[in-house]
Amino acid sequence: MTEVTHDVEHSRYQARVDGVPAGVAVYQLTDQLVVFTHTEVDPAFEGQGIGSALAKFALDDVRREGTRKVLPLCPFIKEWIGRHPDYVDLVYGAPTSTAKD
Repeated sequence: MTEVTHDVEHSRYQARVDGVPAGVAVYQLTDQLVVFTHTEVDPAFEGQGIGSALAKFALDDVRREGTRKVLPLCPFIKEWIGRHPDYVDLVYGAPTSTAKD
């Protein structure tokens, strides 16, 4: 079972599988941004959706907090958002949709 937690003290999200560390998504904070800098999955857990679990949990956490946008410098997080367009609104500088009558 995969469990993802937020390690605020170390500015990262951590994934564990059955209690064993499996991956991390590292970030830096500014007043307005969560800058994702690196995501890493232990080779023993690659291909098991750990990176996706980290990305989803972290981005859902940013959305829940509601005060910052995301700057995905990490290629994995950037690509994950690209495959999940319902998270694009979190990205700093992303165009906002406008309703037309």
